[in-house]
This record gives sequence, structure tokens and C-alpha cells, in this order.
Amino acid sequence: MSVSECKTPWGRALALSFCVVSASQFSLQVEASSSDAIPSFSGACSDLVSQDAPEDVEQWLERSIYASHCYTFQARAVSIDTLGVRTLALSHRIHEGVRQQVVQHLDGPSVSVERRSQAGQLAWFESSADSSPSSPDKWISHVARFYDIALEDEARVAGRPAVQLSFVPHDEQRYHHEWWIDKETGLLLKHVLSDPQDRVLETFQMTQLQSPEPYGGKISAEIPYSLPEPEWQVAWLPDGFIDQPVESSDGGVEQRFFSDGLASVSIFATPVVHTSLEPGLHQIGISSAAIEFVTVGDQRWQLIGIGELPSSQLLRIVQSVEFK
Repeated sequence: MSVSECKTPWGRALALSFCVVSASQFSLQVEASSSDAIPSFSGACSDLVSQDAPEDVEQWLERSIYASHCYTFQARAVSIDTLGVRTLALSHRIHEGVRQQVVQHLDGPSVSVERRSQAGQLAWFESSADSSPSSPDKWISHVARFYDIALEDEARVAGRPAVQLSFVPHDEQRYHHEWWIDKETGLLLKHVLSDPQDRVLETFQMTQLQSPEPYGGKISAEIPYSLPEPEWQVAWLPDGFIDQPVESSDGGVEQRFFSDGLASVSIFATPVVHTSLEPGLHQIGISSAAIEFVTVGDQRWQLIGIGELPSSQLLRIVQSVEFK
């Protein structure tokens, strides 16, 4: 399966499942892009990752952000969810400030998923007039509003000392997350996702982390991107989900992207021309997919929602879409 198939959210169900699962496994911190220069953290990666060892939850979260944007590495990992068990090869490179993340499926059909993004770009959250909406501290404070975060210092994953962070949501509109962070680098080694009934939905774990090295250059997110203006809006979202800037897409597709700092939801709208997906709810590994159809004037639209939320919440989001 080619990388380009992952850019077609209304394509074949198989392509959709592989794209959604692979993207969510490898990049938990959300990147965003905007029509204006993005205010975010910047500087030399060697300085950012060489700070003193973290001592509390906030410092470990900040270190994990820097690590996810500043380290190049190769890794092997496994993913276990309702789709089964998959073995993955991971690659994270940075060239001239641009991150290249590649996930290769080592079992079954040959699948390679690639993502590129500007190093230093973070999700946008509420901020004051004199602070950046995409700074690490804004992300941390936003997550803490909707999750109780606990730290356990002694853990071990893939033969490496780690700390464990547990994110327990304040409501049943989102899932419980657990992270295991490498003590040496701050890289995420393991992620477990559970539903409100404490049933494990997905386990993603590195089994081998190879040659992690800080990027030798500086990172900066001062890169302009175009921002599409869709003809529709989402009228309902769970508390804490913030509208994120997204890059323009081709082929008449309109997208909205939302995040609460841990979970994310993408809504796609495309005119129905020939074929379409089956309406209703679909489970794709850890992600739910909700598909609805609406008619506006003479045009029929297909709406697709994909996210790491309980299916009832995702369906409600899609059904709240209103065209201007």
C-alpha cells in the first residue's frame, strides 16, 4: 500500500484502517499548521534535551515533547488491538528542521506510512495575549484540566529505565491513557489506551530503541501554511477539544481537526460523486469512524469522523455538522 493512499480518508476500508492506526501509534503529540507563522518552541535540540533530569509530572511532559521533536532514531515495536497483533519498524529523522516519521508494517500486506511535519509545531490551546497558544506549558495545563495525571518513577520497558504517567479523564467522554517515557531520552516507549470500563483497547510498545541521537541543528516552527475555510462547522464537541489549524488538501476535500491534548478527532467532508462508504459506526483498531450523509441544495455530501473517542461521542460530533 502506498503512502498516498493514506491521504484518501474516503478510500477503501483497508487503506483507512492502516492509515488511522499507524498514524496514531507513532505520533501522540499533535502537530498543527496555520496560515500564519506558528509560535512554538524553538532552539537547538542539543540544548533542549540536555536539561536537568525531570522531577515532576510537568517536567516529564515537557521533556517528552522536546524528545519527540528532537531525537532521530530507529525502533521496533508491537501494536495489539482489535485488529490483532502487528510488528512495526519505526523511523524518525529530522532534515533541515523537518521531521520525517515512517511506520512500516512487518506482518501481512506491505504497508509503509510516512508523515512529514515541521519540528517544533504543537497543537494550539487557549492562551493569553502575551503567550503562545502552542507552547509546551499551554499543552500541559490544558491536558491537566481534563485529566488527572499521576507519575510513577520506577518502570522498565524494552530493557530501558522508564517513568510511567497515567492520564485518568474527568468524564466518560474520553479514554484513559498510560505512557511509559524513557528516562534517558524522554521518548515515548509504551502507550496503553483503556475505555471508561478499564478495558484495554490498545497497547503500543517499542521492543527495541536503536541509536537515539539529538538532532544537530535548530528547530523553529516559523513556517507559513495555507488554511482552508470549509463551508461547514461542527456545532458540538466534548469539553476541551480545540479547533486546530490544518493544511489544505487536494481533490475538494475539506477537513477540520480537533484535540484535547491527548485525543484527536478529524472530520472530513467530500461531495459524493460515484462511490461512497457505508454509513454508520465502524471500529478501526483504537479509532472509531462515523460516516453520515447530508444533502445541501443539489449536492450530496459524505461526512467522515475519525478519532480516539467512544463511538457515541464521535457520532454525535459528526451529526452536529452544519453547512453555512
